Amino acid sequence: QVQLVESGGGLVQPGGSLRLSCTANGIIFSAATMDWYRQAPGKQRELVAIITDKGVTRYADSVKGRFTISRDNDENTMYLQMNSLKPEDTAVYYCHIDWGYPYWGQGTQVTVSS
Repeated sequence: QVQLVESGGGLVQPGGSLRLSCTANGIIFSAATMDWYRQAPGKQRELVAIITDKGVTRYADSVKGRFTISRDNDENTMYLQMNSLKPEDTAVYYCHIDWGYPYWGQGTQVTVSS
């Protein structure tokens, strides 16, 4: 059974940093392309960053230069390091994998506010 569990969200001031984690079970983690999405109140869910099985990364224009996606295949965990956070980054962040079927984590709230 595929399970994705996120952690690391919270409340941070503008300009601050957070690191999100997503631990995956039930898949061959090293073979998986994984991504982070976010959904702000009243908005559609949007893709934030992708990391392929080979470590190739891609980012939404809105987070380029501020967010870094990475993975640790030994720990079956993907990360999203978020720096220089802005109020518009406030959202629920989800990790996602398409493993024959789209799987989503439960989401973790990130709030950027002074």
